[in-house]
Amino acid sequence: MKVLRTIRDYYFYCGIGKEEYNAVKKEAYISNFKVWKILHFLMAAIFGLLFIGSFLNRLMSMNRWFYLTAFLYSLITIVVFMKIKKDSMAAQLLIYLSMSVLFLFAAFISQNKPEYNATTFVVLLVVTPMFMIDKPYFMTIELSVATAIFLIWMRVVKPETVWQVDMVNSITFTVVGSFLNIIANSLRIREFVLTRQIRIQKDTDEMTGLRNKDSLTREINEYLADASTDKGLLFIMDLDRFKSINDTYGHDVGDSVIVQLGGFLAGRFTGDEIVGRFGGDEFILFIKDTDDTDTACKIAGGIAKGVTESVKLPDEDNKLSISIGIALYKGREKYYSELFKKADIALYNAKRSPNERFCVYD
Repeated sequence: MKVLRTIRDYYFYCGIGKEEYNAVKKEAYISNFKVWKILHFLMAAIFGLLFIGSFLNRLMSMNRWFYLTAFLYSLITIVVFMKIKKDSMAAQLLIYLSMSVLFLFAAFISQNKPEYNATTFVVLLVVTPMFMIDKPYFMTIELSVATAIFLIWMRVVKPETVWQVDMVNSITFTVVGSFLNIIANSLRIREFVLTRQIRIQKDTDEMTGLRNKDSLTREINEYLADASTDKGLLFIMDLDRFKSINDTYGHDVGDSVIVQLGGFLAGRFTGDEIVGRFGGDEFILFIKDTDDTDTACKIAGGIAKGVTESVKLPDEDNKLSISIGIALYKGREKYYSELFKKADIALYNAKRSPNERFCVYD
């Protein structure tokens, strides 16, 4: 059973456990995105040159329309890559589709010279898997399907003896490519795991276990810099009369309140929200992909109510309250500091109001 579990972990999760893989999958997808974005520029240049060359060379002219189609596909994909999220499933599917285009390219080259063995196709079977970090069984499917289509196609085109050699080479290097993908993925994914562990230690607030100020600033800035995102909600939360709590009950109770509030926020926001402690009794929450005012008010109201109910003082009759400033991100701000300033103004207005626990920047 241990051997089967090890094979499963390598084949499905790059040699680490499922939970660890899911934790670093986003970083792997972003790495794929960056690599293949560059490769698509290279593909566009190569297929563009091949298309031009097809007017000068008789043999190349046989594939002219494929070169043009592949060139246009590469250009369209570059544009699409600028619009979609780096870690999206759509980006991964496009990458696998681009691999298929490369395998088709190799098949057309092999068809042009049926008397020769398929060197380009075999090389791609080995090289292509090295540029993709994903569950290895996906790559095995990609290589197996490409090989099956290639062999069926070439069976009609090539002499029997040449096709037999191609069959042996293609099947052999499909297996080799799959194993190389497993090895490369396991090595690279472990780098992401190690980097993540170091980053967590560096970016974690010791008292609450949430993100610290540096982490909050960096992650929100990264989101604002992403051209494909133009919606978000920034919340600044500040406990009311926190100095009085320290003076009345002592700093140990003040620290306990901070820890309780951190635990409440960590338990309430478990998705892809960015939540952390900015410093002192001030906390930050950033909600992605929405700029709806009603949604912001509903979230703020839920936080205010939850804090009063969940965060306790030694004197249970003395209830805590929290003030919240909200800024809506609609794609205009370039830096976190610009959005923070607006939310901070809203927080100041919320603290001045005797009846409202939160305020939206207007």
